[in-house]
Amino acid sequence: MNDLSKNYINGQWQNWNGETIDVHEAATGDVIAKVPASGREEMEKAIAAASTAFESWSESTLEKRLHVLEQLHAGLKERAGEIAETVCREVGMPIKLATGIQAGLPATITKSYLKMLPEFTFAEQVGNSEVQYTPVGVVGCITPWNYPLHQVILKVVPAIAAGCTVVLKPSEIAPQSAYILADILDQTDLPKGVFNLVCGEGHTVGDTLIKHPDVNMVSFTGSTRTGSLIAHAAADDFKRFALEMGGKSASVILSDADLAKAVKGTVNNCLLNSGQTCTALTRMLVPAQKHDEACELAANAVAKMTPGNPLEETTRLGPLASAQQRDKVIDFINIGIKEGATLIAGGPEAPEGCDKGYFVKATVFGNVKPDSRIAQEEIFGPVLCVIPYEDEAEAIEIANGTAYGLSGAVWSADDAHAKKVAGKLRTGQVFVNGGDFNPLAPFGGFGHSGIGREFGKWGLEEFLEVRSLQL
Repeated sequence: MNDLSKNYINGQWQNWNGETIDVHEAATGDVIAKVPASGREEMEKAIAAASTAFESWSESTLEKRLHVLEQLHAGLKERAGEIAETVCREVGMPIKLATGIQAGLPATITKSYLKMLPEFTFAEQVGNSEVQYTPVGVVGCITPWNYPLHQVILKVVPAIAAGCTVVLKPSEIAPQSAYILADILDQTDLPKGVFNLVCGEGHTVGDTLIKHPDVNMVSFTGSTRTGSLIAHAAADDFKRFALEMGGKSASVILSDADLAKAVKGTVNNCLLNSGQTCTALTRMLVPAQKHDEACELAANAVAKMTPGNPLEETTRLGPLASAQQRDKVIDFINIGIKEGATLIAGGPEAPEGCDKGYFVKATVFGNVKPDSRIAQEEIFGPVLCVIPYEDEAEAIEIANGTAYGLSGAVWSADDAHAKKVAGKLRTGQVFVNGGDFNPLAPFGGFGHSGIGREFGKWGLEEFLEVRSLQL
């Protein structure tokens, strides 16, 4: 068991002698680490360190920032295997996927900023004005457990690159990869106080970080409920914030689409990370006359997704990250049954041979009503809702008929037509005929899915203020 009873403040590991939080292995439920249940005092120390370091770091050269990011990139590559296994154990993503995604994406994102930063215009001439892009200040980063290091990197790297200083509160459910990051940064030439890590619960250290007057911006990824609380709290002192929150994304399969390909693509996306993905395509919209065929194809696809030990290379579906999340998903499956949806595959019972850990069967519901709870609320588990529609106009209406707008997909034999329909979806990104995810394109949502964008220059701009010098 890893004893991580410490916080990283002002360039030093500081031991914590108070209460701790247990970190559990998703596949077994065993305690694998302990992290601090820190108090407000520790968070205030971290904020003070970041505030002190801001003046010099905000004036540092681009070359110095790039040098630190190069060191970080090398460290992430070197410790990729450790990161993948750590997240696999905490979150439950199968090791083969965790290697490419949970460990691979952080290095990829860091490298993308190394390439983009030298080309970014931090000052430009507009008429008789010099328009400058200047760091926003001290940034509080609050990150989730489902992609624990990836979400941290999406905030920390562009914030540091912009010249900001950072205080990170990682998820206490999956915090260990953040400690690996802190250890890597500790061995770089990053000045003391630029990056700080405090672990604890949201109602103590998170609340302090959000409301502290010396924090200029909060960047948050997590639930819509928590994002709303952050937005209200930040309004009191006009603090900037960026929110990446929930989703209930629709995969719209048009009548001329290759049904087998579209269903397979939708199921694979929906079940990635056992459905613990905010962009998961959890609503599959199909023409009414093809509903039964689509359900059969989906059932056949999930039958191949047998839950198993995520540390085994052949496992395709792992457990959920916590007992709380497992119970929430099972409750939603029972709700779907009570609402009258047709249970096509899976169900609320524990998968065979998975008595320990937080496993849930891959579940498919057919004949789902668009206004039902399982079609409107984010389940965050391996549950797919198949919704029939009569015509294209109704499909678009159903797709746009939730409070969310984070992702989506459109499938058609005609690429131009698919693109036209995609343009009618009120969502931050749309996968057209199985297009690949692009880490250089902006990522974020409409409506209750968030405010702001991550990735690429758009992610950097979130951490920059704009001013004009009139010359």
